[in-house]
Amino acid sequence: MIAGGERDGNGKSAPLGERRAIWSIVLPLLPYIWPRDRRDLQLRVIVALLLLLATKLATLAVPILFKLATDALAGPDSRPVASPQWLLWLAAAPVAIVIAYCVTRIAESTLAQVRDSLFGRVAMHAVRRIAVRTFAHLHELSLRFHLERKIGGLSRILERGRNGIEIIARLIALQLLPTFIELLLIGGYMMWQFDWRYVATILLTVVAYVFSTYRLTEYRLGIRRDVNSADTESNSKAIDSLINYEAVKYFNSEPREVARYDAVMTRYEDASVKSINSLSMMNSANTLLFTAGLGVAMIMCALEVQAGTKTMGDFVLVNAMMLQLYQPLYFVGLAYREIKQAATDIEAMWSILEETPEIKDRAGALPLAVSNGAVTFDNVVFAYEPDRQILKGISFEVPAGKSLAVVGPSGSGKSTIARLLFRLYDVTSGRILIDGQDIGAVTQVSLRDAIGIVPQDTMLFNDTIRYNIRYGCWGATDAEVEDATRSAQLDGLIRAAPAGYDTEVGERGLKLSGGEKQRVAIARTMLKNPRVLVLDEATSALDTATEKEIQNALDRLSRNRTTLIIAHRLSTVVRADEIIVLDRGAIAERGTHRALLACGGLYASMWQRQQEADAARHVEAGQPG
Repeated sequence: MIAGGERDGNGKSAPLGERRAIWSIVLPLLPYIWPRDRRDLQLRVIVALLLLLATKLATLAVPILFKLATDALAGPDSRPVASPQWLLWLAAAPVAIVIAYCVTRIAESTLAQVRDSLFGRVAMHAVRRIAVRTFAHLHELSLRFHLERKIGGLSRILERGRNGIEIIARLIALQLLPTFIELLLIGGYMMWQFDWRYVATILLTVVAYVFSTYRLTEYRLGIRRDVNSADTESNSKAIDSLINYEAVKYFNSEPREVARYDAVMTRYEDASVKSINSLSMMNSANTLLFTAGLGVAMIMCALEVQAGTKTMGDFVLVNAMMLQLYQPLYFVGLAYREIKQAATDIEAMWSILEETPEIKDRAGALPLAVSNGAVTFDNVVFAYEPDRQILKGISFEVPAGKSLAVVGPSGSGKSTIARLLFRLYDVTSGRILIDGQDIGAVTQVSLRDAIGIVPQDTMLFNDTIRYNIRYGCWGATDAEVEDATRSAQLDGLIRAAPAGYDTEVGERGLKLSGGEKQRVAIARTMLKNPRVLVLDEATSALDTATEKEIQNALDRLSRNRTTLIIAHRLSTVVRADEIIVLDRGAIAERGTHRALLACGGLYASMWQRQQEADAARHVEAGQPG
């Protein structure tokens, strides 16, 4: 499935090339620009619009004052006989007109800056709200969604979408709307002071310019999508390679990684060059169209000046009006291109927001009421895909305060049980109960509050040890954090580290050893103090000595808690109250460690193989068996 793709009628991801109308992307932004819950921002929008109108009136006044100054300096002989009295009076004061011209230009710039400043808060508030909403929605989406996406691609979509929202909010309010108002004012003035031919020339020029911009921009959008695709892929490959830095070093794969990255960057280079060339072609075509319109308007005015019906100031005015219109019109073309390109970026973000979370609280779901923490799997069937069944009618019970271990060959469905208990997926059929309550009928927050987990691969944030431990219970005091640290036997690391609890753990905790990371996970879970505990292959990646130390800490953590142990190493489950053996998604055997060994079945066979493997390792290490 392609990240950010749209959904078709069958719920499948549609290709990114199948695009929706631009207004269907832009219109959802309006509630964020006019937030109903923020009267202060609404007031800013209103004042910004009033300042916009004042700015455009000042913009219109600038060439008019320039015309008056020109006529004043040209002298009375250059004016038509039928000039109005007020024009004759103004023409007698060229210095005053020049001063008024300068003041108006300053006012125009000042008003525009104040308007931009006022609206800037509105635009950035919209950016923040949509970015936060998207970020929150990503956390609401199912594990399945995230397993099918690349983190680098998602982060790039979020980044480009955030930038695209800022661009659209700014350009529509500060470029397109001002240009439309300016066009109306100029057209009205030209009709009043000149005639319909000038208005028609301006309108035809604008229409031709906009049409040319539209057609060429549509052509460029396909190129932009290629640039975005290559950009996203290059970012994903870079992040993937850097995250696996050690693997690259282990296999001397730097040349291969650089070659893969260079191949994607070559695509990015080629698409970007095409984008630059097409932009140059568009600018040349638009300059040609506008210059043609300017030439027609100036020729008409020049003929009238020769005929004595217009002044030199009128000729200057026509030139100034057209050139003044060119700048915002140029920015309209630029704004349209930027809006279309930004809409392409935002569309991927909207598509993420349109993704429906797979796991939802049912209507009227109540919080889980945990008294003892007994866990029951009642004929649970689960399949990731319809033709890929993982669990086949699993039933077992973990009484309150007792422990149950789930073992079995790789791919038998052990870790799936933990994911179902946390409701990262919903069961296909059957029920999972905690204290007799179906976990599908309670709120997800209350369910996950009641369960703690120590996974095989401890997930640590690139922050301090204190931050990662406190993640188990954000409201915990420093004293409680320190108690959990001591219980997890992590206090030795804290004392040895110069920064103590403020020691940075690095990306994914890479600055810590495997045992230290597991102790952080144990401390975090101790701080959470859950009634139900899941140990998911919690020691399988550790050496024997570290495993024994961690196992002791896990035993303390498990005391008086309902514990579900998912394990590959059978030595970690010998003290479990009950063990179930999964094979191809079904329970093949169940009983205590002694009882299962006595049966001589799958469990006994697995135990024998692991004992032989351990003995062989001891011999290789020169240790007694």
